[in-house]
Amino acid sequence: MALQLPSENSRPSSSLHPPLTPLGLQGTHNRSFPRPTLSQLAETWREVQGADDWKGMLEPLNDHLRAELIRYGEFAQVSYDSFDYDKHSKFCGSCRYSPDSLFKNVNLHHTGYTVTWYIYATTNERVWSLIKRTEREDAWSKRSNWMGYVAVCTDEKEIKRLGRRDILVVWRGTVTDREWASKLTSQLVECSCVDGSDHSESTPKVEAGLLDLYTSADAGSKFNKISAREYAVKEIVRLIEEYKDDGHELSITICGHSLGSGLGILFACDVANSKLNQINQERTIPITVFSFGGPPVGDGVFKRRVEDLGIKVLRVVNKRDAVPSLHTWRFVDILNSGHQHLGVQFEVDDTNSEHLDQLKATTRQETLRYEIGEKHTSAFYNHHNLEVYLHLIDGYGRYDKPPTRDPVLVNKHCGFLKNSEYVPECWWQPKNKGLKYSKDANRYFQPERAVKDHPVPPKQEVVDASKALSKSLSLHNSKS
Repeated sequence: MALQLPSENSRPSSSLHPPLTPLGLQGTHNRSFPRPTLSQLAETWREVQGADDWKGMLEPLNDHLRAELIRYGEFAQVSYDSFDYDKHSKFCGSCRYSPDSLFKNVNLHHTGYTVTWYIYATTNERVWSLIKRTEREDAWSKRSNWMGYVAVCTDEKEIKRLGRRDILVVWRGTVTDREWASKLTSQLVECSCVDGSDHSESTPKVEAGLLDLYTSADAGSKFNKISAREYAVKEIVRLIEEYKDDGHELSITICGHSLGSGLGILFACDVANSKLNQINQERTIPITVFSFGGPPVGDGVFKRRVEDLGIKVLRVVNKRDAVPSLHTWRFVDILNSGHQHLGVQFEVDDTNSEHLDQLKATTRQETLRYEIGEKHTSAFYNHHNLEVYLHLIDGYGRYDKPPTRDPVLVNKHCGFLKNSEYVPECWWQPKNKGLKYSKDANRYFQPERAVKDHPVPPKQEVVDASKALSKSLSLHNSKS
């Protein structure tokens, strides 16, 4: 996945073009500024995780929070960089790499985290287009997709730097045009999200497509005899049990972009509402959701329920990204029964970056026309792209200074950079799109994926235990 860049002599001579950050520097592949030190972050991690709803931390943007937003955003970006989009591959819709080599293969080094579990999802016919499928008959699965991963901080130095042991859950976002066509079809459904106590207000409503993707199981799929929520909940419960008495404080951080943001909020509600994060009456593990470009998930009742549970949600929104404002601009949604955002909003604006070409952008009206159409427009993705979000977080409040995050990363999956940056569009891909050359046969061919990187379905005992555990969960479609 190497990118051939122009020589230094061919690049414009400007302080805005510092030397590119070497791979692996400062703990990740793209960050040139030092991460917060032990004494800094370890002492303030609760505030950075939203204990005070980020009061006084957004304007100006707190440096610790900036670094953590980028760090968690990079964890979310992993779900795009490692996903197999190739419809000609028999593993289309899966993760290209095994859990133990995931970060290494996307050049995310020295994270201090260990990936412990993969999440798979299926859905019903209503949102079937959300599932990316291969055209081959020998497919690994025609009913399931890889939907994210669970990881935990295991490096002692990183635990000390963070001030706690962090359990991370990443939900993958949308990746195809068809996904958008389905996701943008709005329908709120009633959702039982109560703990059995007497609540005077009406039943919460959430987005039907999100709830289906989150809770659907399929007996015909060896990967989804359990639902995505059962995959994630099972591992959260296991990790809490393993680490609750190891002497470190615990946190649960959930992050996702676009669709992944919505799934993350549903999951956070599920965990907190079912009290899975409550170790005892005196000890409750804090839950934080970092949302990037996420759509509204539910109505006003759902919003209040999530906030009452103490879940902290920071929503990063690009001003020109249409997705976060979906359905919230209609008159009907002013009423309690319509879509409402929750948590705290942090707004960035891609017009503030001089690295981005606004001629490649589009108006909101053009975007809305796209939303109900069938064709992909790159301008829409430019505003919504996760790497663009991370670029804007890095520059927020300091756009007059050289970026500390490599601007080349913006064009990983889009083409928003100015042509004067000399970076090709959508440059992140396997070499030769995965094809290899055989000298003996004088032919190119698609090699078999290494056995260690094959998707692995859960064992039957895990399926049984997950189903038993799901009976204690409280998030359900009220009419199911």
